[in-house]
Amino acid sequence: MEDKIIDVMKKAGKPVRPGDIATALGVDSKELSKSLKKLKDSGAIHSPKRCFYAVS
Repeated sequence: MEDKIIDVMKKAGKPVRPGDIATALGVDSKELSKSLKKLKDSGAIHSPKRCFYAVS
């Protein structure tokens, strides 16, 4: 799941909202939130502004 999230972010080329990622992957937003937290804690992604995420 984490790899797919990063792929979507890279293709977007700009900070994206979790809802946009969930729609692109066809997953539930609650599932996505857990994966985003893991990625953020590991430093793979960051939040440049509130409610947006980007690859670090």
